[in-house]
Amino acid sequence: MNVALIAHDAKKELMVQFCIAYCGILSRHNLCATGTTGKLVAEATGLNITRYMSGTQGGGEQITARISCNEIDLLLFFRDPLTVKSNEPNDYDMLRLCDIRGIPVATNIATAEVLIHGLERGDLDWRNIVNPAE
Repeated sequence: MNVALIAHDAKKELMVQFCIAYCGILSRHNLCATGTTGKLVAEATGLNITRYMSGTQGGGEQITARISCNEIDLLLFFRDPLTVKSNEPNDYDMLRLCDIRGIPVATNIATAEVLIHGLERGDLDWRNIVNPAE
């Protein structure tokens, strides 16, 4: 599955720790991330991550484009709800598009852990459920 990783500045360390803890599961999937998040996670875990621009330079929009083309299966987006971001409308557009496309999203550690365990079990491969191979 194609998994996208995004973390606001205040949540980057949490994303790194999450990816360290679940490195074994994540290593079996195709990962992409915004620039700085991807760099930090790759350095800490050795995971192979396709990195886009940093979020402030359009990395979120690059991932949103992949979502719109059905190229992302799961989004782990650790948001900082306490700090207003200049690109917050873009974040809402990304989350809205995930809702439209039926893409599972975690915006906090608790939901991310539920989704990562579902990913490990194969529960999230919904495209096989909707369009089973004949």
